[in-house]
Amino acid sequence: MQKILNLFEFNQKINYKNEVLAGLTVAMTMIPESLSFAILAGLAPLTGLYAAFLMGLVTAILGGRPGMVSGGAGATIVVLIALAASHGVEYIFAAVVLGGILQLLVGLFKLGKFVRLIPQPVMYGFLNGLAIIIFMAQVAQFKITENGIAGWMQGPALYVMIGLTVLTIAIVVILPKITKVVPASLAAILITFVIVYFFNIDTKKVIDIASVSGSLPSFHIPDIVFTLETLQVIFPYALIMAGVGLIESLLTLNMVDEITSTKGRPNREAAAQGIANITNGFFGGMGGCAMVAQTLVNIGAGARTRLSAIVGALTILAIILMGSSVIEQIPMAALVGVMMMVAIGTFEWASLRIINKMPRHDILIGILVAAITVLLHNLALAVLIGVVISALVFAWESAKRIRARKFVDDQGVKHYEIYGPLFFGSTTAFLEKFDVLNDPKEVVIDFRESKIADMSAIGALNKITDKYHKQGKKLHLRHLSPDCRQLLKNAESIIEVNIIDDPTYHVMTNK
Repeated sequence: MQKILNLFEFNQKINYKNEVLAGLTVAMTMIPESLSFAILAGLAPLTGLYAAFLMGLVTAILGGRPGMVSGGAGATIVVLIALAASHGVEYIFAAVVLGGILQLLVGLFKLGKFVRLIPQPVMYGFLNGLAIIIFMAQVAQFKITENGIAGWMQGPALYVMIGLTVLTIAIVVILPKITKVVPASLAAILITFVIVYFFNIDTKKVIDIASVSGSLPSFHIPDIVFTLETLQVIFPYALIMAGVGLIESLLTLNMVDEITSTKGRPNREAAAQGIANITNGFFGGMGGCAMVAQTLVNIGAGARTRLSAIVGALTILAIILMGSSVIEQIPMAALVGVMMMVAIGTFEWASLRIINKMPRHDILIGILVAAITVLLHNLALAVLIGVVISALVFAWESAKRIRARKFVDDQGVKHYEIYGPLFFGSTTAFLEKFDVLNDPKEVVIDFRESKIADMSAIGALNKITDKYHKQGKKLHLRHLSPDCRQLLKNAESIIEVNIIDDPTYHVMTNK
C-alpha cells in the first residue's frame, strides 16, 4: 500500500478540506470555459466537458505536478479548428490521438527538460499575455446573442451583470481577510448563485452557453480511412497541437514550482499529457493540456496534492450525469468575477516594477511575447519566437565578448591569449585579431580562457591555419580542453590535429 501511495504522491499530509473545496471550485470555473472552447471549434458542447473530465483525471493521477489542473484548453483546440472545418470531427479525434502519442514519446525520451531553456523575460511575457487573454475572455461574456446576432448587453441586463461581477470580486478580495475556512472563489460563486436564485434575478447563466447534461463517455475509434494520405492530413495538426499543449503544460508546471517552492517532473507530465490526449481521442474528448487559470484557482484555494484535481474531474463527471440542472443555473457573472481575479493574479506585476532595471532587449522580448500571445492567441508561437530572439541576442552579446591578449616572448614567439567562446557568432571578430603578414615565424594561440564550441569555430581555425601556412609560418594551439580536442578530432577531414605530450596541439591544413 505504501508503494502505491508513494507512486501517486499521496504519502504526504493532506488537508482534505482544502483539497476537496479547491477541486469543487476548479470544476465550477472549468465548465463554462470548456463549453466555450468546444462551441468555438464547432464541436458538441459535451466534447469539451468530456475533455475536462478525462484530461483532469488522467493527468491528476499520472502527471508530474501535484496541484496542476488539465482540461480541454483553447490553446490546443484552436489549432484544430481548420481541420474540423475541412475534414470533420472524426479527424479531430484522430489528430488528438496522434498528438497524444507524440507527447508520450517526448516524455519517454525525457525531452521535457528543454523547457528550462525558456528565459525569464519570455515567462513574463507569456504570463502577462495570458492574463490579458483571460481578462478579455471574461469581458466577452458581457455580450448576448439575439436573433443570431451578437452584441453588447445594454440597460438593466448590463447593470445587473456588472453589479454581480463586482460583488463576486469583492467577496474574493475581502473574504480571505475574514476567514480562510472556505476558498474565496467557491464562496463567491455560491453566494452570488444564492442571491440570484432567491431574488429571482434575470441574468445570464451557464445554460445560456450550452447544456451540460449527458452520459458517460464511450470508447470510439475515430471513423477515418487509415491511409498514408490521411496521416499526411492529420500529422501537421497533431504535431502543432502536441507542441502547443506541451509548452503550455510545462510552463504551467514551472509556474507552480515557483509558487509552491517544490519541484515537478516535466518528463512524467509530458507522458501523462500524451496518455490523457490518447484517451481523449478514443472517448470523444476534444484534446487539451494544462489550464493556467484553473491551476491558479486550485493553488490559490490551498490545494497542494493530486486529490484536488481528481475531485475536480469527478465533479465534472457528476455534473454531466446528475447535476446539470443546478450547474446550468449558476450566473455567469459569478464565474466572470472569479476569472477576472485569476487574470489579475496571473499578471506578473513585478515585471512592471523592475522594467527600468532590466536590459532593454529583455524588455522588448517580454513585450513582444505578450503581444503575440494576445493578438494571435498562440501561446506556443509566442514562446518559440521569444526563445529564438533571446538566443540570438545572447549569441550577439557573447560574440562581442571575444578578445585577444597579444605579446611576444623571449624566444620571439608571438602569443594570442583568447578570451571568450569561439562559436559561429564570434568567428569574424576572432579572425580579425591576427596579423598574419607581420607575425613572426612561430605563433601560439592559447585557449586557456576560451572554448571551441562548434563547426564554425573549427572552420575559423582552419582558415587562420591556412593563412599562416601559406606564409610559411608555424602555428600551435595550446590549452585546448578535452571536449575541444574531441571536437577537433571529429573534424579530422577538415584539419589535422597532432597532439603531443605538452599542452600544445599543432594544427595543419591537409595538403
